[in-house]
Amino acid sequence: MKTAATFFAFVLWALAAHADIIPGTFDLASIRDTATLETKVILDWHPNPKDAAIRQKLVEITVCEWWPGMKVRLPVTLLAPASGLCTNVVIENTGLQLKPAAANGAKLRLLKEHGVGLVFIGMVPIDAMEPVGQLHLLMEEQFIRTRNTRCTPAWIWSISDMRALTTAMAETEVFRPAKVLATGGSKRGVATAGAVIADDRFTAMMPVVAPVIESPGGPYVEGMMPPEITRMNDAFIAAMKDPVGRERLLARQKARSDERITLKMAREAGWSDAEIQTACNAAWEACRTTNHLEALRKRGTEIFYNQGSNDTVSPGLVELGRRFPQLPIYIVPGGQHGGAKEAGFVKAVNGLPEVDENLYAFATHHFFGTRRMVAPPSVTTHWNKETQRLRVTATFPDGSEPQENTLWWSVNRHPDYTIQMEFDSWSSTPMQKTGTATYSGETTVEGEVKTLDILTVHAQAENGSTLTVSSPEIRLP
Repeated sequence: MKTAATFFAFVLWALAAHADIIPGTFDLASIRDTATLETKVILDWHPNPKDAAIRQKLVEITVCEWWPGMKVRLPVTLLAPASGLCTNVVIENTGLQLKPAAANGAKLRLLKEHGVGLVFIGMVPIDAMEPVGQLHLLMEEQFIRTRNTRCTPAWIWSISDMRALTTAMAETEVFRPAKVLATGGSKRGVATAGAVIADDRFTAMMPVVAPVIESPGGPYVEGMMPPEITRMNDAFIAAMKDPVGRERLLARQKARSDERITLKMAREAGWSDAEIQTACNAAWEACRTTNHLEALRKRGTEIFYNQGSNDTVSPGLVELGRRFPQLPIYIVPGGQHGGAKEAGFVKAVNGLPEVDENLYAFATHHFFGTRRMVAPPSVTTHWNKETQRLRVTATFPDGSEPQENTLWWSVNRHPDYTIQMEFDSWSSTPMQKTGTATYSGETTVEGEVKTLDILTVHAQAENGSTLTVSSPEIRLP
């Protein structure tokens, strides 16, 4: 714990050294103090009306006093088997409704088949939290005034997951967590990573469509996006023929904007250029897992990201592969963040069955050791520009031999943060076993090729679950 704290302190010092942006810190003693929850019981422990094998409880808690006079309170649902103690717990997120959240898919299987406790805390965009329509504006004002990244979405989302765990630990007759896995998609994936990075009570994380190495959706200070990216996005929206799709896409852009500050606001408040530049990335530092990998590994934390290749909220996948090729990951070829079908979003990663199955497989591995993880494969490529023939070989250093192995590629990808990138096409061909734990695929790539992005995807069924993993995304010039 001391090593992790030292590393975290160094990262915060390095950020602060570049400008007068203050890195937000988590007071773990307060976060873990059950007395500060100010728990209000909405529904005490009772059988689930649809399944008497499950008991549930609904409470409302104080997450924190975000700044003086601004308490944030959120609902928490606790689900457990009808009897016994839960020593394995999954923390996830749900909406703000004051009624018990329901489990489904992998989470329901973990609860019913393995007795895993489930804890869901309300998690929504800042503009939908109380006071509705005002909290995000107050947050922006606080950040502009204090320059403290504590007043950002990543901070409040992360602390929410930590406080959900504190809530479960207060229920000592039902929850005695020995292993705790956090999961969630998008902002809930931000919460997952931020909580696990900061709080060593968590032992595993599986973020979905969440930033790993770069900032989600663009710089936190709007107006700092490279001009060429802005021009491409404006042109894409202007060319849309479906008015409903255009409206939905503009609504998405506004929702993202509502959780950020603008360049105009920062300049009017007297921020320096250095402060503005630092804030663009520092606002997301709480959830940037790659800056904390060494500390997490020393703690024994298990990590498994599930991402979309075409997701502007989790950019930098090529750079991630260059710098951290051993990070366990499943990159869905063509996978998107999600959005309105009228705007063309048809492959939301968060809703894919193999991603839900990945949660089940990862959890049974982490909690019970009943199946193995699959190490990221080592990939070699041979690209003949003259014949446009591509050959790729994937070898598993841990000796894994997945039953399904596929080579995917995408030609001339658009830049990260462009809307066009979200619709880049991918092609595939099966890979054949060519040696021990080794698989190869070969294809001819059609058309003019300026850049070529490659992924290999592998599915391994073992002991009642299937784990789907991928190689890093590799870009060939």
